[in-house]
Amino acid sequence: MTRYHQDAASVADAIIGEVGREIVLGLPLGLGKANHIANALFARAAADPSIKLTIFTALTLEKPKTSSELERRFLEPVIERLFGDWPELAYARALRTGTLPANIEVNEFFFLAGRWLGVKRAQQSYISANYTHAVRYLVERGVNVVAQLVARKGDRYSLSSNPDTILDLLAAQREDRAKFIIAGQVNAELPFMPGDAELPQDAFAHVLDDPSMQYSLFAPPREPIDLTEYAIGIHAARLVADGGTLQIGIGEEGDAAVRALILRHQDNSAFREAVSRLTGGAPPLALERHEPFAQGLYGVSEMFVDGFLELMDAGILKREVDGALLHAAFFLGPKSFYRRLRDMPPEQLAKLRMTAVSFTNELYGDQEAKTRARVKGRFINSALMATLLGALVSDGLEDGRVVSGVGGQHNFVTQAFALPDARSILCVKSARTAGGRTLSNIRYAYGHVTIPRHERDIIVSEYGIADLRGKSDEKVIAAMLAIADSRFQGELLRAAKDAGKIAKTYEIPSAFRDNTPERIARALQPFDLPPFPFGTDFTPVEQRLLFALEKLKAARPMGLARLALAGLSKSSDAEALARMGLDRPRTLSDRLYAALVNGALG
Repeated sequence: MTRYHQDAASVADAIIGEVGREIVLGLPLGLGKANHIANALFARAAADPSIKLTIFTALTLEKPKTSSELERRFLEPVIERLFGDWPELAYARALRTGTLPANIEVNEFFFLAGRWLGVKRAQQSYISANYTHAVRYLVERGVNVVAQLVARKGDRYSLSSNPDTILDLLAAQREDRAKFIIAGQVNAELPFMPGDAELPQDAFAHVLDDPSMQYSLFAPPREPIDLTEYAIGIHAARLVADGGTLQIGIGEEGDAAVRALILRHQDNSAFREAVSRLTGGAPPLALERHEPFAQGLYGVSEMFVDGFLELMDAGILKREVDGALLHAAFFLGPKSFYRRLRDMPPEQLAKLRMTAVSFTNELYGDQEAKTRARVKGRFINSALMATLLGALVSDGLEDGRVVSGVGGQHNFVTQAFALPDARSILCVKSARTAGGRTLSNIRYAYGHVTIPRHERDIIVSEYGIADLRGKSDEKVIAAMLAIADSRFQGELLRAAKDAGKIAKTYEIPSAFRDNTPERIARALQPFDLPPFPFGTDFTPVEQRLLFALEKLKAARPMGLARLALAGLSKSSDAEALARMGLDRPRTLSDRLYAALVNGALG
């Protein structure tokens, strides 16, 4: 029988009384964690060493952290506005401060990208796992409690943002492979998603439903899309077949691909011109498509990114499979995304199906039906780096430190090979700039890979498309050189020649020797490509400051000096400086910050 609580400590005490003093707690990925219940269990274990608490989760969300004074001035009002009453997770704070008690262990299989690189305890406790294998590990570890954020409508409950792993856990429980209880925490802002995400109230041993413990959902703002990302998105959109199936990963490249697909559908001549300008008028590839969408697309994606709603509005996401336009396993997005789902008419919401990650990420179980549904599959994801031999680096560094995790990327790559007409499209920016230094993201080799070269398929950079499937190593290297930044092509070609992997006489064709950011800027200059095509939570002045701070972050010392001098010699942007608290600088450092910001705003 379900017990109802208005206090998280009461839930924690009831759980301990029911399962004992050895707790293996499963917390859903991302948004779906029942933060107050998790914190109450953490507090009990921290106060009582006889309790052993193991937390198994992924994508622990945290409010943004600042690393400089200018970042602090910019971000603090944004954090307060967007995340103000969202409760921090106690175990994350303890991991960061090195105060995690010995009787508490935290295992994650996916990190918030880059946020845990310097935390040794988190790196040591990381479990490398495909998204679909996480449930198996939970079962093997003896999970006995799941604490999940839920939506409520009358006496019905919805797993809403995260049916991803719990539906598979419930299947394991029905098969007597697992035994656990579910503690649900009701959040009034969480959209009530119907279908597979719905559970009867008796599925929950405990429900925390206290109006005083309501909080705003974690809602990261959209990041701006730059011209490099737009170029990648346009190239990816060239590969999507009408009447097909689409998966999109999180990030600016995915958002850019959505915008490019809408451009292709709604302003086809502009899309074709953009492709022509980016490719220098080269003949289209055999698998390339430019036409608007007559049949439309069906979505099957582990993550329900808000871009799918944009595609639905544009009349692109319209191919139904079993009455659904989209099947997805979890979602996370800006406030406008959650609001749209909460306010959506029931008949439209019913076409957006939240379900188990085993359904979205695998073909096992009714494989024939899934194969028929997922025709012309295009699985679009992002990677950090690629090698000349077609391997992808998406989750970690060669010294073993984990940036994020493999998540479902490998699942979608293997689906692309298993389905008869599907392709994996992995997007990589050709170069990156940090601290004034520019480095190639395309390497001859790297000491860690996420997707091995024997699963190479399509790699897209801002400079084009490398179709690698079934090609010899020499042809793969030539294709990768063609999409590399020209500042690094020479040394990459030398490395390949030194290794004997490409002919000593090979020269990069002249059509690919002008792979520069300036060429991308010239190619895309005629088009309306706003940094926030789908809106933003940043105010207009914050948008200006966002780009100014990025400019400062990328500058070398001499560049910073030039920006400061420019800021002193030009009229002040009073509104922007006031937003940063620098309109009336009192100290020498404040005057320097004001000059830098003002110069970068030019």
